[in-house]
Amino acid sequence: MPNIIEITDLSAPQLDPYVRLTEAQLKNRLHPEDGLFIAESPKVIGYALDAGYTPVSLLMERRHIAGKAAPLLSRVGDVPVYTADETVLRALTGYPLTRGVLCAMRRRPLPTVAKVCEGTRRVAVLEGIVDTTNVGAIFRSAAALGVDGVLLTPTTCDPLNRRAVRVSMGTVFQVPWTRIGNAPADWPEAGLSVLGGMGFRSVALALSDDSVDIDDPALLAQPKLAMVLGTEGDGLAPATIANCDFTARIPMAHGVDSLNVAAAGAVAFWTLCRNKAIL
Repeated sequence: MPNIIEITDLSAPQLDPYVRLTEAQLKNRLHPEDGLFIAESPKVIGYALDAGYTPVSLLMERRHIAGKAAPLLSRVGDVPVYTADETVLRALTGYPLTRGVLCAMRRRPLPTVAKVCEGTRRVAVLEGIVDTTNVGAIFRSAAALGVDGVLLTPTTCDPLNRRAVRVSMGTVFQVPWTRIGNAPADWPEAGLSVLGGMGFRSVALALSDDSVDIDDPALLAQPKLAMVLGTEGDGLAPATIANCDFTARIPMAHGVDSLNVAAAGAVAFWTLCRNKAIL
């Protein structure tokens, strides 16, 4: 049975994860075992539950309890469900709730790189990407276009950031991912060496004099390929490009020299993942 709690005190500490804690405070770097993240909408929360994440509490409009959130509530046991009318919740959060339902969930220890890459043929590596919208969009493309796993360099932003989760439409819970290294010094040389030791060839998506087209037969023929995408603006670091096995570009028209990293990722994933089943 859901534990329905009517909100009467907007300053109640139980509501802190939804309205007063920053993303850094939710993550709780000092005590990561206590870290939380916020998932929004019944669909996205459902994906997180499917992936084994544990709910701590929910916040929703009263009308959803017997409505669209009813199937969700049947899955969360007796965790607290804080509720009120839409006008009260808007006053509490300062914005309308996305589809009327939020869920605070426990973070989990990240798997090892070896675990994420086990049995995979195509992985994406995100180097220093800091825009949560781009990270969420890349995960959505990765899920849709056949990427087996995602690896994040130490300076890439958190995929469990509220906006990244929302933009990904919950695919951050469907595509295996982890960090490749814990400190900036762990990338690129050490990280690419780890991938090479697992049999991956690496391709840097970058503009350079020796870039091949993204659909080059040598790339398509690789049984295991790590596709490395760079940060917004500056792109991949020179050291990363130098240490990758290939450098590839997406051919452009009308004098355009590059795409947004999320768009470039989608093109690369479509091109390089669609034939992996026959390799």
